[in-house]
Amino acid sequence: MAMQLETIVREYRHWHLAIAVTGNALFVIGSVLFFKIFETWQTLAVWMFVVGSALMFVGALGEVTKAVYEKRERDGG
Repeated sequence: MAMQLETIVREYRHWHLAIAVTGNALFVIGSVLFFKIFETWQTLAVWMFVVGSALMFVGALGEVTKAVYEKRERDGG
């Protein structure tokens, strides 16, 4: 299982970056939709905010996992 995760993290590192960027975009757009002028879009804003936050978290986990594997590799282990 650990080898599979390492392979996924190493071979598909662009995916967790894309997930994080998508999360950031949803977070920002959702935040803007909270302004009074977009009051009719508030439900969408909440969902964009929540989904964006979750994707940012997943992207960050991917970066942390990648950093752990790279550190182990540098340390020879």
